[in-house]
Amino acid sequence: MRIFVLLVVTMSAFAANSVLTRLGVARYGMDPMDFAAIRVAAGGLMLWALIGLRGTARPALWSGRRIAGAGCLAGYMIGFSWAYLSLEAGIGALILFGVIQVVIFGWSVAAGQAIPPRRWLGALVAFGGLCVLLWPSGAQALPWGGASAMIIAGLAWAGYTLLGGREPDALGASAANFLLCLPLVLLALPLSDAGQLSAAGITTAVIAGAITSGLGYALWYRVLPQIAATLAGIAQLSVPVLTVVAGALLLAEPVTARLILAGLLVLGGIAIALPARR
Repeated sequence: MRIFVLLVVTMSAFAANSVLTRLGVARYGMDPMDFAAIRVAAGGLMLWALIGLRGTARPALWSGRRIAGAGCLAGYMIGFSWAYLSLEAGIGALILFGVIQVVIFGWSVAAGQAIPPRRWLGALVAFGGLCVLLWPSGAQALPWGGASAMIIAGLAWAGYTLLGGREPDALGASAANFLLCLPLVLLALPLSDAGQLSAAGITTAVIAGAITSGLGYALWYRVLPQIAATLAGIAQLSVPVLTVVAGALLLAEPVTARLILAGLLVLGGIAIALPARR
């Protein structure tokens, strides 16, 4: 039950990231790279403040795992922010976590991990929901520039998730990743045009960084060593459904029959897969 509660809180934070980023870059007109930089900086400040409060040794920064974690986090932040210039919150989240699931299952198979048949079935059903969403359909066709950016973000976040499965210090690893990630995101600032730096947009980026990213990712790194990688991939597919609901309520985004069908397939796949043993 404790793991389930932690998963619910973490997935809610992930869904909030999609809504906040869409709000910041699409509604408040922030440049995607400005949003990403503020988000990473706020998350890093929050995490390092918590490191100081816990009174233990600061985490090591320079290691292969830290550099890999920072690189994956930067790739996710940049692609994620760019994607929400054109994608709606729920659709973006469904693409993101669909890609994550495919990568994590592929890695698990390549690594020779045993995957229960029930989890395979759940993954296939949930992936079918993603296919329903992405299949071209005339006027409902996706903006493929945004979709491509989100696919890149999904690949990066899958790597970040897999790295977290071996982290003994969730808070320390997250703090180090955010600190090393910030220079990489700052290097991407010249790649985009200047947007608006309104108080509302900056506030949105700070909340997304300090709370739903900084604290949410630290919590995720705490949960990951306790669950199978394939289960982590499937559980994250609940995020698009949460995001669709939040996007409809907070951003007035349309909820189509196609989106509902995709969401039901994703939830059904999760329901099938979760009872399977580790």
